[in-house]
Amino acid sequence: MASLDDEIRLDEEENRRELAFIRTQLPSDVKKFYSDKDILYMMDLIVDYYVSSGILDSNDDEVEINLETVAEHVCKRAKEEGFCSTFNPDEVFFIVQADLDFQEQNL
Repeated sequence: MASLDDEIRLDEEENRRELAFIRTQLPSDVKKFYSDKDILYMMDLIVDYYVSSGILDSNDDEVEINLETVAEHVCKRAKEEGFCSTFNPDEVFFIVQADLDFQEQNL
């Protein structure tokens, strides 16, 4: 059984790989507006959306995910939590899409 330190290290490595993947997928005009810290924060909010919406509890083979709704959730939560009030859902959409692509490739 892995120790807590090992699990944390593995999670951090996974986050770095996902962040790098997302960065390669973003259009250059979107990429320049978001720091690594912003994207990592959004990755957490995306997972939060999947958990709170019940998507992860589905027993269906395929689940329909509305990326625009996820992007809007990320922007709304970032504003509510005082992290950032200027995230643009049209731009965050690309981050949500890249996040989902990463998850699908790493199942």
